[in-house]
Amino acid sequence: MARQKTVITCAITGAIHTPTMSDALPYTADDIASQALAAAEAGASVLHLHARNPENGAVSIDPDNFAAFLPRIKQATDAVVNLSTGGSLTNTIDERIAPALKFSPEMCSMNMGSMNFSFHPLAKRYDEFKFDWEKAYIENSDTYIFRNTFADIQNAANQLAPHDIKFEHECYDVGHLYNLKFCMDIGLFKAPIFIQFIFGILGGIGPEVDNLIFMKRTADRLFGDNYRWSVLGAGGSQMSLATTASQMGGNVRVGLEDSLFISRGKLAESNAQQVAKIRRIVEDLGCEVASPDEAREILALKGGDRVNF
Repeated sequence: MARQKTVITCAITGAIHTPTMSDALPYTADDIASQALAAAEAGASVLHLHARNPENGAVSIDPDNFAAFLPRIKQATDAVVNLSTGGSLTNTIDERIAPALKFSPEMCSMNMGSMNFSFHPLAKRYDEFKFDWEKAYIENSDTYIFRNTFADIQNAANQLAPHDIKFEHECYDVGHLYNLKFCMDIGLFKAPIFIQFIFGILGGIGPEVDNLIFMKRTADRLFGDNYRWSVLGAGGSQMSLATTASQMGGNVRVGLEDSLFISRGKLAESNAQQVAKIRRIVEDLGCEVASPDEAREILALKGGDRVNF
């Protein structure tokens, strides 16, 4: 049997890193759009998108901020658009899914469990910040609970069901796989599902290869052949875990949302630089990278002609 091609997802800006941490982190509509298009040109077939306040780079779930860049991306590339429903850790699930309800993308994220989600140690790395909101936002993350209760998951799934959106089921620990299995058993999600194994977030499972193998083995037991999967390694584990995942038959995710670096101690110049690096690694190791249309087939997506932007 021919080996399935590797889908590269690029997460362009996210909701953790702040403008002080890297000049490359995009937060205006122009920069988000241009970096997304460059990432697609470099080989990303899926673009995972958050929005930012264009004035100060703060996290935004305002649909108007998404509207400033989504049509431009749609017009210039056939890459799949995947909208976040994570948003800010302080927002309700109804607030977090508002952009997906408005724009009806082909994909959106679906977090599969509540958890501590912290990045407060980053505050100690910087003496000064570009914007006054950044320091408190980072420092206070040790008080955050990323809420994704079963009621929240069901609420989001039911509201988004009419849009025929494929969910990127984000699983930060092995228990989240069992949450997902329960949700499938009660009819919230239908196979084939797409799981993003996430490693290295403070509050989630650590970024060791043993944990990747354990997560994959657990998913095999729970879902059999009825799922596709990808790996997100946060920070310094980004490239090593993506490389390992590609050799295990999985798909990969990179981007400035997940890591600001291109190699140890060296900041990435752009999202496209990270995409180009993982593409080179994947292809040098004998795998082929999926085009956007091939990604749509692999992930069973509805098609770019059925979005609302």
